[in-house]
Amino acid sequence: MANLKEVRNRIGSVQSTQQITKAMKMVSAAKLKRATNAITALRPYANKLKEILANLSITLEDFASPFIQERVPNKVLIVTVSSNRGLAGAFNLNVIKATNLLINQKYNEQFQRGDVSIISIGKKTQDFFEKRKYNVIGNNNEVYTDLTFENVTTITNTILDGFEKGKFDRVELVYNAFKNAAVQVITTEQLLPLPKADIDAIENKGTTVDYILEPSQDEIVEELIPKSVKIQLYKAVLDSHAAEHGARMTSMDKATENAGDLLKSLKLAYNQARQAAITTELTEIVSGAAALQGN
Repeated sequence: MANLKEVRNRIGSVQSTQQITKAMKMVSAAKLKRATNAITALRPYANKLKEILANLSITLEDFASPFIQERVPNKVLIVTVSSNRGLAGAFNLNVIKATNLLINQKYNEQFQRGDVSIISIGKKTQDFFEKRKYNVIGNNNEVYTDLTFENVTTITNTILDGFEKGKFDRVELVYNAFKNAAVQVITTEQLLPLPKADIDAIENKGTTVDYILEPSQDEIVEELIPKSVKIQLYKAVLDSHAAEHGARMTSMDKATENAGDLLKSLKLAYNQARQAAITTELTEIVSGAAALQGN
């Protein structure tokens, strides 16, 4: 009976867990819809702006803007975008792995000198790198409380100011790009200085565009390049936000399935234990009756 009670308790516990994972899946699905709409609306604009500036930067001298100046990357800033909560599979771990891989492959010398800094958007990467004594700048986890362009721009302004003043020579961005509910693509890209278009690739494709700039090239560059950087970081955060909910929904769906499989095995074990208990009781009754008849 003790075994039956134990199995029955485990069944109840798994059923409760299954209900929780189902509820979390539904919540993530609702949030995913809103997050998907946001990134889908922004992505074409952000990509086109990035393309225009990449093509335009070919014709610009480095001194036209501090944000296109290529410098020796003695001091590097890595911006990591993760989530504040877990239960999303390998979502956060992939960002951590990609960041460490980036440091080891490209900036190991700078890291050994202590010239690699990290700005983390999301509690999971913030906690990971702080515990391991990385040079983590600031705390930006509250941005998800009210995810707006203005709030993300506050972070971008810090990055732009640091780059312009020479605190950083290069800024890299690591995040999960949203593809669909089940697929997140870990992405590493250079945020600053603004990457220039590949001239050979443009000539091969025949996509060179001669832009007419109004009011003037200088004013356009001064206004548009910082805005482009702000848009790119905002897009990365929206991408990551949608990818997070997709990853969590997928993770909770898998957890619900696993709970269902566990319930089946527990119910089978319960029925077997119950049958064994009944058989034992019948055997005891028959043995007792036989003993009484013998007397």
